[in-house]
Order: sequence, then structure tokens, then C-alpha cells
Amino acid sequence: MSYDVISAEYIEDYRIKVSFENGKQGVIDFFPYIEKGGIYSKLKDVKIFRKFEVNSELGVITWNKEIDIAPETLYSEATGEPLPDWMVAGS
Repeated sequence: MSYDVISAEYIEDYRIKVSFENGKQGVIDFFPYIEKGGIYSKLKDVKIFRKFEVNSELGVITWNKEIDIAPETLYSEATGEPLPDWMVAGS
């Protein structure tokens, strides 16, 4: 199954509507990532958060070509479908 992101649209706050190669779509709230800190803390400024791009080569949303989240994770969060077995610990 392909989890590649093909388009993304800013909604509000830290939420982005994401569309995938297989036609499915959903809204993801990225605030939990920002709360975790680390590299994601750079996105706390909404002006910076809104400057995302879709990297069509990798099928991900990226910020400043340095911050991204695995497309499988985005797909799971946007659609509510489980992560692929190979991504789940202990599988």
C-alpha cells in the first residue's frame, strides 16, 4: 500500500489536511509533536509551522527540508487506520 502524501493544506492552529496517493485524506493535529520538543519545537511558531511543503520524492510533509514525519505515521493519524505491522514494536 502506498502512504505517500500528494497534497497538504493548512487548516488552522497546528492542523493540516493531508491527501494521500490512494485517494484517502484526513486532518492531522501536529501539536502533540510540538509538545514533545526536540526538533519539532522549531514549529511552535505558527508562522514557521505554516511554511511546510510536500516533498513528492519522499511522499512526506517537510519543514525547511529538515523536519518530517514518516508517511505511514501521517497516514495512520489522518485515516485512523493502524500502522503497518513492520512499524509496530514487537511485530
